[in-house]
Amino acid sequence: MAQTGIRMSRAPRLASATLALFALTVGSGPKPAAAASHREAPRISLDPPADITDFFLFRSYEPARQDKVILIMNVFPGGEPSSGPNYFTFDPNVLYAFHVDNDRDGKAEDVTFELRFRTEIRGLVDQFNLFVSYVGCGVRTPPCATPLPPITSLDGPGSEGLGLRQRYSVTMVRHGHRQKLGEGLIAVPSNVGPSTTPSYETLALQGVHTLPNDIRVFAGQRGDPFYIDLGATFDTLNFRRNPPLLTPAEDGNDDVNPFGTDTIGSSNVQTIALEVPASLLTVDRRGAGETGQPKLGAYASTSRRKVTVLPDPGRNDEADDDEAEGGKHGNRWVQVQRLANPLVNEAIIGTEDKDRWNATEPEDEEQFLDYYLNPRLALALQLVFGVPAATSGRQDFVDLLLKYAPGDKQLSELLRLDLRVPPTPLTAQRRMAVLATPSDPAGWPNGRRPKDDVTDIAVRVVGGPNFIAARAGDGVNRNFSPTRATFPFLATPQVGRDRVHQNPPTGP
Repeated sequence: MAQTGIRMSRAPRLASATLALFALTVGSGPKPAAAASHREAPRISLDPPADITDFFLFRSYEPARQDKVILIMNVFPGGEPSSGPNYFTFDPNVLYAFHVDNDRDGKAEDVTFELRFRTEIRGLVDQFNLFVSYVGCGVRTPPCATPLPPITSLDGPGSEGLGLRQRYSVTMVRHGHRQKLGEGLIAVPSNVGPSTTPSYETLALQGVHTLPNDIRVFAGQRGDPFYIDLGATFDTLNFRRNPPLLTPAEDGNDDVNPFGTDTIGSSNVQTIALEVPASLLTVDRRGAGETGQPKLGAYASTSRRKVTVLPDPGRNDEADDDEAEGGKHGNRWVQVQRLANPLVNEAIIGTEDKDRWNATEPEDEEQFLDYYLNPRLALALQLVFGVPAATSGRQDFVDLLLKYAPGDKQLSELLRLDLRVPPTPLTAQRRMAVLATPSDPAGWPNGRRPKDDVTDIAVRVVGGPNFIAARAGDGVNRNFSPTRATFPFLATPQVGRDRVHQNPPTGP
């Protein structure tokens, strides 16, 4: 057992776990939580392409591009790399958006980026169908058709094998003015395997598009950057060490998992990444030339039409969307999910309010205030591990997640980034950010980077001083695949043909 001064017998833990599990089953009481949005609400769990798994906001740590702000949204949780023949795509019926508040009023309406996708069937699909129908001949030469060629390009020669391709548009809304930044951009397909996508990262680089105003965008598949022992967490906080405490040496090592198994990292996600000059985001709505506050607040959202209408082959839906919100046909967009800080909907909001929370604007967060003042995760940690936690009166939690400064009156659940804090180079980043020794102030809750261990940070902050001092955690200290040092920063997706999932070591 780690030398932390916290002692706990197995019997009290099991009794507490039973109580907590019963509370979860009947829908009241504490809810153990993951710290990212993987199937966190009943309704959105049925809608994977609109389910935001993570939202990242940070200053670029590329040496030559530190004047840029990075916004990343991932959707489609638990993407099994080998899920063919229909691999993962964005949904043309979903509006994907980033929302930015630059004047600290808690309303993320100052700058918005919207992305819409459309799908096209193209290339040598018919030839592939012919090959399948003649596969019984035993050879891949006439009279049988040849198989599809490898995909080495997103367009033109080398793209013939890309039979299902997605294009997308990017629109910026600022000062009430809609500006189309790009259209017809091509998304990067799934990493199928060495025969189909033989040089995947070369292909992925073609998916980094430069837009006006020195903005860059990427849309396509990436490895899931979130790392957590998800199976152990949702088995009523049944971590693989009892109690789940790290020694000082273990806590300081960001390259080794002391006892946990990353059960998310072998999956892929669909990623939308934007790189935007900070100066563009800090120009507020009061007038050209004026700058906003040095702190930004932001969140990501997905929306669907309130009324679903079958597409008219003769109508350009994308053009209609540019007319106004909802287009000419009056089918307004309705938010189905939002995500700013990790952990909120899982660890804080109760099950009965999760779907309503997803549909609510962040500036209306006051109606959920009781969940922040009396966090359920803190109570669950106390019940399961028998260690006193900060379970009530958590004004510190309200100030951390809902305000720019403790004296603010407006409550708004936004991920906040202080642009005055310089970015930390990737090689020097610490997974525990401000809780690390030495401290790394450029990580969550000051924005969020892919390397930030939001699970361990959340467990300690929500649990309170005892859990901080004891170095509690899930035992997973590193990404399954290393974070990249350049845009779009997330790791190469796992290969469909070669991904083999490993069971965790046998243990308690």
